[in-house]
Amino acid sequence: MLRYWTAGESHGKCLLALIDGFPAGFEINTDKIDELLLLRQGGYGRGGRQKLEQDRVEILSGVWRNVTLGGPITLKVPNNDYKLERLKELPRPRPGHGDLSGSIKYLSSMRGILERASARETCVRVAAGALCQQLLESFGIRSLGFVVQLGGEKIPAQEGTFEQKLAWRNESAIYSLDPSKDESVKQLIDDTKKAGDTLGGIIEVVVEGLPFGLGTHAQWDRKLDGKLAQAVMAVQAIKGVEIGMGFEAATLLGSQVHDGIRFDENQKDSANLGYDRPTNNAGGLEAGMTNGQPLVIRAAKKPISTLQKSLESINLETKEPATASYERSDVCALSAAGIIVENVVAFEIAVAMVDKFGGDSIEEMQARWDLFQQMAREK
Repeated sequence: MLRYWTAGESHGKCLLALIDGFPAGFEINTDKIDELLLLRQGGYGRGGRQKLEQDRVEILSGVWRNVTLGGPITLKVPNNDYKLERLKELPRPRPGHGDLSGSIKYLSSMRGILERASARETCVRVAAGALCQQLLESFGIRSLGFVVQLGGEKIPAQEGTFEQKLAWRNESAIYSLDPSKDESVKQLIDDTKKAGDTLGGIIEVVVEGLPFGLGTHAQWDRKLDGKLAQAVMAVQAIKGVEIGMGFEAATLLGSQVHDGIRFDENQKDSANLGYDRPTNNAGGLEAGMTNGQPLVIRAAKKPISTLQKSLESINLETKEPATASYERSDVCALSAAGIIVENVVAFEIAVAMVDKFGGDSIEEMQARWDLFQQMAREK
């Protein structure tokens, strides 16, 4: 079973990810991990912290000469802004954060809750997902996360090849698939910053090249859509997840929602085995399993909870009214969220791949992948 844990605090010495169950014999390219870590730090609307950090991954265990050994892999991202011991307690809880709830739950300081709950932790989730993206790419599976709505402004994705979409995403200042909308959206972010407020929005992740049958219908806790929803909802500030048509499907007739099935003999050697759909409203998942179509998953991110325009709060010692504490923050981190969600989704897809095709070694996975594709084509 492929799985991972993270450790570390926002202003501690470093963040760590411990990955267990990654196949042996796979050659890692750390530059590709660093590229995604850099993207996570970017996007218009980010705050001063990103100028202090230069995220780079260090591999501490589980790898020899850049090749995985089959044992636990430890990824480390150092914090340049290490100052945890010098920071003071937070006197007034911030609405939208876990300050108050966490300090009561653990009978502890709010500083301790803040440091662990911080979205800074996602840098090692991106590193873990970026490692898994390399594994998936060896099977022709590719992932891409991008912004489709910022605040109230929708930014529909342009149609194109995966390579075109990747180029548009990387060209855009906000990581959308329509860079021509950048200037108007940047102005919206600037105006919001002047008002002391923050912005959220919606991001979309598309995964192409998926085979049939990742996940299962057999038990509720093994359905892939459920696992994906949990992984995405566990990203800081994400408040909603939908797959395919999602909530819109509830407003339409069944005949407008469900995807027809066609077969094209000429596409029999492709990932979808020749089974084509005129639409992909299901978002690539039916009954908890991949159906050969691209996975489409969207996440709604709330506006950042730390506002320069302070919200109502209390002094936790006196219980008297006060304004919320302020910690350095972004105006909009939606672009970064697209990278984060892209990588937590990639990790869950890798988990499903290891579950189906075996995870002791990359050679075993490849052999079982090839055998399954052959047997499925002959079905």
